[in-house]
This record gives sequence, structure tokens and C-alpha cells, in this order.
Amino acid sequence: MLTKVYGSAVFGVEATTITVEVNTDIGIGYHLVGLPDNAIKESNYRIAAALQNNGFKIPGKKITLNMAPADMRKEGSAYDLTLAMGILVSTAQIKQQQPLSEYIIMGELSLDGSLQPIRGALPIAIKAKEEGFKGFILPEQNAKEAAIVEGLDVFGVTTIEQVINFFNAEIPLETTQVDMEAEFYEHLQNPEFDFSDVKGQESIKRCMEIAAAGGHNIILIGPPGSGKTMLAKSLPSILPPLSLSEALETTKIHSVAGRTKDKGGGIMTARPFRSPHHTISDVALVGGGQYPQPGEISLAHNGVLFLDELPEFKRSVLEVMRQPLEDRDVTISRARFTVTYPSSFMLVASMNPSPGGYFNDPDAPVTSSPAEMQRYLSKISGPLLDRIDIHIEVTPVPFDKLSEDRKGESSIVIRERVTKARKRQTNRFAAYENIHYNAQMGVKQIRSYCKLEEASLQLLKTAMERLNLSARAYDRILKVSRTIADLDAAAHITGTHISEAIQYRSLDRDGWFG
Repeated sequence: MLTKVYGSAVFGVEATTITVEVNTDIGIGYHLVGLPDNAIKESNYRIAAALQNNGFKIPGKKITLNMAPADMRKEGSAYDLTLAMGILVSTAQIKQQQPLSEYIIMGELSLDGSLQPIRGALPIAIKAKEEGFKGFILPEQNAKEAAIVEGLDVFGVTTIEQVINFFNAEIPLETTQVDMEAEFYEHLQNPEFDFSDVKGQESIKRCMEIAAAGGHNIILIGPPGSGKTMLAKSLPSILPPLSLSEALETTKIHSVAGRTKDKGGGIMTARPFRSPHHTISDVALVGGGQYPQPGEISLAHNGVLFLDELPEFKRSVLEVMRQPLEDRDVTISRARFTVTYPSSFMLVASMNPSPGGYFNDPDAPVTSSPAEMQRYLSKISGPLLDRIDIHIEVTPVPFDKLSEDRKGESSIVIRERVTKARKRQTNRFAAYENIHYNAQMGVKQIRSYCKLEEASLQLLKTAMERLNLSARAYDRILKVSRTIADLDAAAHITGTHISEAIQYRSLDRDGWFG
């Protein structure tokens, strides 16, 4: 008897429907074809034990299972439940009152018949909805994530017995529902880090506000204990809330990486904040592997990638970020296929001004020789620095600021200004599909929306010559000045906006990078 049951494979952040054909015939044997990997080939042992422990069995017949399309590589243990249901129906061990053809079925089986979570539930659910499937049956741990997709019945189950009873029409399954509005509201009211807890550093907070408003990359340079890490960790609290499309896109990436269970299993309502250790490899940062998985830069999509102590990262690791910072996606190629992961993130980097941490401080406990300084700073290339819009020096907070009880401006107040500035940018770039804020502008948009008056143009020309800035730095200054103007609700860039933007590049020449 021939039976068809449906699963799904995930490549990058997109899913492809897989048809599992199960045919039983006279004879003895178990033949699994269609380019399965070792995890799928081992599934017959898990399936046999799970069925036996639930009163069923793999009968002594010749069973042929084909995973179509047969020329596409399939990986992972998530097809256990798909294959098991196909075998049960093909061998007439269940009645199948509900048609299998209306459902996507995925799940990893334990030997007792319980189900383990899978990866990629959200992209699978989106694809199932697009292709007209009625429902999606999957492990309960992934149900909340898949239920984000409207118009698709999502059934979270804990054992194979529940699935069998459902198709026998004996015990119905309850659909999983998600209250999207409640989840978003809860996050907005409870930021983990708040700018009101940061003592002093008003000028640095201003830089962080500008960076957040325009999506600009920023590097903080200062001695140990000056507050660089706390400022970076507080940045997500002033970023505008994720839109629904951003939340779905971000959740898809984390779903593929199997990380949504760390976020409560549902849609991601908070912007990601990734802070990898400086020992990270280039593959772990950009993504890769035999079956390419998203790296830290993709997990930070629509959020923040924080690189603490930037010169401690291997130079090869930092250099692989140059293309993703420009293109805002990363393409990973293998002999048989290529996958592309989005990587539109804000880069926030911090570093000490010298190996000892106290550059030009006469009372410094540690001093560094010129040769040590050169080795330390040479790890950061000029092209990488060019891709960082704002360079700012962070000085230690004086005692009177640290000891005062008065709190600073809260993140909620700052976020309101940032959100208003972002809305102006969203309206400005409404005609462009992949441009949503100022940092994403290309050359054409810069020429259209960053026009300068003659006085402002001369000011910028003088700065370019004195600071010996590159053409890319010129564009970055214009983008930052456009953001400053948006925060001021100004229609045009003025000399004040340009001069403030220029001072955020002065370390290129006058500071440590000259």
C-alpha cells in the first residue's frame, strides 16, 4: 500500500516541503532513500522502539520510504514522526479518519514515544500556510513559535500516541493560540538595562541615541571602568520596538539555529543582543559548517552585535565582517548549495586606548611602549574602522557623578525620541524595499536626502582635508548628520548637524588611529 505524508526541510531561513512516500510490499526489508543523512538513517531504530512501546510495530514486510525531491539533501532527526506515521498508515495499523495530506507532521521521537523539539518551526509553518496545508503537527515545545502564523491550525503534541489518536478521530487535539499584542507590550515595559542607571556620561548617551536613531555602528574607546560595557548593554532599551515583519524575520533565524526555546518558544519581541567572546572563530561569527547554520552576525539581525575589547579578536575574524557590514547579509557557499542569511545589525565595539588601558595618563599603573601600541592597534584595519560611523572617547566618571542620587533620563523617554526619528526615516524611504533607516542608505539616497548648503559643504571639506578622511567616511558623516537632523525634526541638514557629526570621526586622525 502506498501512502504519502508531508514534512519540511529548512535551507537558510526558507523551508521546502518534503513528500515522504511509504510503500509496503511482500518480503522483508527497510529501505530509506532520497539523500537522508545519518540522523535520518538511524531513525528506524527510534521508530521501532517508539512504536513497540506504544502497542504498535514495524511489520515484517518490505518497506520502502522515499523522501522527495530525491536530489535534495535532508538532515536531522525531525522526520522521525513523519516516517512513523507513514509506516502506520501504509501498514493499516491506524484508521486515518483525518487525511494525512492536509497536515505537515514533524518531530523527533524518543524511544518511549515522546517527542523532542525541532529546529525551523516558524519557516516550516510559513511555508505550510503558503502551500495550503490545513494544519501543522509538531512537538509542544515548538507550538507557540509556529502558532505565530495566522490561518494555520497548529497542534502541539507530547507523544506519538496523541497523533495516532487524532488521525483515528478518537481524541481531538487543541490548537495553539498566541496573543501577539500581549507579548510585545510585556517586553516594552520591562527593559533589562536602563540608561537611567548610567551615572554621568551625558555626551556618550547622546552618541548612543544618535546611533540608535539611525542604526549606526559605533565604537567606544576608553580606559577600564569608564562604563563602556554598561552603555552598550543599555543600547537595546532605547531602540524602537520590532515591527511584526522584523520580529518574524528575526524569529526565523533563531528558529533555524534552534534557539527560540531560550526565548520562551514564541515570537521574539525584543531586539537581539549578541556579545560573543573574543576567542570566537570566523565560522562561528559569520556562520557555516557542513550544513551551514547562522552565525553571531545573523543571530544579531535587527539587533545589536557587541564586540567587547575589539583588538583582542583575531584580525581574520574581524575582517570577515567587512562584507556583511556593507551588504547586510552573508552568503555561505558549499559545493552542492548556497544559503544566504540576513545580517542587518548594529555593530557596537569597545576597546581600551592602549594595551595597558590608560593611554596618556601620567598616573597610569601600566604604560605601553610605542611598539606595543602599534601591535595593539594594528589588529583593527582601516577598512573596518571606515565602516563604523561613530568613534567616541569614553572618559571615567568623576566621583561626584558616581555618588549622586539623582537618576538620569530613562530609556523609555529616549526611546520615544528615537522612535519618532525612525518613523521619519521609514516615511522617507517608503519607496525603497530594503532601506528603512539612515545607516542603510546607498549613494543615490545620500545624494538625494543629504544635500548641504554651501557653508556646510565648506565645513565638511575642511574636515575631510584636515582629518584625511576617506570617501566612505565622507558618506558616513552625511548619514550621521541626517540622523541628527531627524532627531531635531529638521527637514534639512544644517551646519550644526554637520559639525556634530564630524566630531564623531575626529579620532580617525587626532586620536589613536592616526
